Amino acid sequence: MTQYAAIMLAAGIGVPVLAALNAALGKVIGSPTVAAVILFAIAFASSALVMLTGPGTEAIARLGQAPKHLLLAGVLIAFYVLSITHVAPHFGVGNAVFFVLLGQLVSTAAIDHFGLFGAQVTPLTWVRAGGIAVMAVGVAITQLA
Repeated sequence: MTQYAAIMLAAGIGVPVLAALNAALGKVIGSPTVAAVILFAIAFASSALVMLTGPGTEAIARLGQAPKHLLLAGVLIAFYVLSITHVAPHFGVGNAVFFVLLGQLVSTAAIDHFGLFGAQVTPLTWVRAGGIAVMAVGVAITQLA
């Protein structure tokens, strides 16, 4: 479990760094959309390299068996990258990521509570809801300072 927590902590650290870097790239080149396309091209090449070094190539053959709605994740990540790249220079990276985190808190509670998309069911108890509220307040406080 510690290994998973460390990986996700690193991913969480990467989200605002990604936002700041891509927003800055979009500003320098004058197009948040082009910055997002460049990011996705590099991400695609990196992911493809990892896939080729592991057992991922067999999974491509099973792609046709996957429910089509699962592919919407690609649209969601594109929306995230395009929106953060465009919004962060005008709204601030901290403010942009604050609202991303707030959205993540709300959506993860719903996904876990209902077991959406095959997720492990974790009921939304009053204690868990209170914890999520405390997290949201904590993130908000970081933006008020």
